Amino acid sequence: MISSPFMARPTTVSVVMLKVLAALVPGIVLSVSFYGVGVLAQLALASATALVAEAAMLRARGQPVAVFLKDGSALVTAWLLALAMPPLGAWWLVVVATAFAIVVAKQLYGGLGNNPFNPAMVGFAAMIVAFPAQMAQWGSAVAPLSAPEQLAYIFGRTLPAGVDAIVSATPLDHLKTQLSLGVPAATTLAESLHGSAGRWVAAGYLAGALWLWRQRLIPWQTPVAMLAGVTALALPLWLLDPTRYADPLFHLFAGATMLGAGFIVTDPVSGPTTPRGRLIFGFLVGVLVYVIRVFGGFPDSIAFAVLIMNIAVPFIDHTTRPPVFGAKKGGRA
Repeated sequence: MISSPFMARPTTVSVVMLKVLAALVPGIVLSVSFYGVGVLAQLALASATALVAEAAMLRARGQPVAVFLKDGSALVTAWLLALAMPPLGAWWLVVVATAFAIVVAKQLYGGLGNNPFNPAMVGFAAMIVAFPAQMAQWGSAVAPLSAPEQLAYIFGRTLPAGVDAIVSATPLDHLKTQLSLGVPAATTLAESLHGSAGRWVAAGYLAGALWLWRQRLIPWQTPVAMLAGVTALALPLWLLDPTRYADPLFHLFAGATMLGAGFIVTDPVSGPTTPRGRLIFGFLVGVLVYVIRVFGGFPDSIAFAVLIMNIAVPFIDHTTRPPVFGAKKGGRA
């Protein structure tokens, strides 16, 4: 019979990061099933680049390499970034993005725990600004190419005989283009096989995020508030003009919304630490996601929304922190 007292085992950073990687597996499996082994190639390239860049920067800073490489944080950044990149993107795209994320957004700020911005989103934002055309080209769902053909395209941009093109715009880009041509939103969404595949992948990320929450590794406030922020704008605009605006479910399961809600805004380093602050942060991220996605120039808006709100985190924490025990609000004890 087990009796008290009970002592909680300390959770190490490496264990937490390993569980985050495990939570991404359902989304990865579904992504591979729809888009092919190009997803695995992007993950491998990002992982290798992250470890090399992290080791090089640690050595340059005079820090112990093995200790920090084993914590798994570099791999988490690599995986999140790779899963946001085009599955059939050129190999150098994910390599440059990952190196930028690790070197500039993480190590130059002092490494894990010191970065004010989410490193994966910094890498993604840098690439979508510098190479918007390449970042908008995704492989068609249920890719027609074999595994060797996909790898040949990623590493050499070589197309098999008789194939002129294998990439297509993301559902968000496609919807924006069709709306500009006067095609109703409902018609575009009904014809989008790629969008259907994206919803299944998003469901995989949602399942992983729910598992992390059950493991008490992420708070519920930030992801729920972010999804509420997206819905708060998507629902009334859709009800007002369904020909011009997509329904809320599309926005919740399109692009990287679920990946962002479960794995990006829940970053404990670049996000708020107070429960009320997490609600504010998540909700405003969701609002910005919709505003930038629908009215801005970048449909894949998660990175920009998160980075903008990362700037406000110190202010949010300062204004939402609870009073010190024994002290009156706005005064002394």
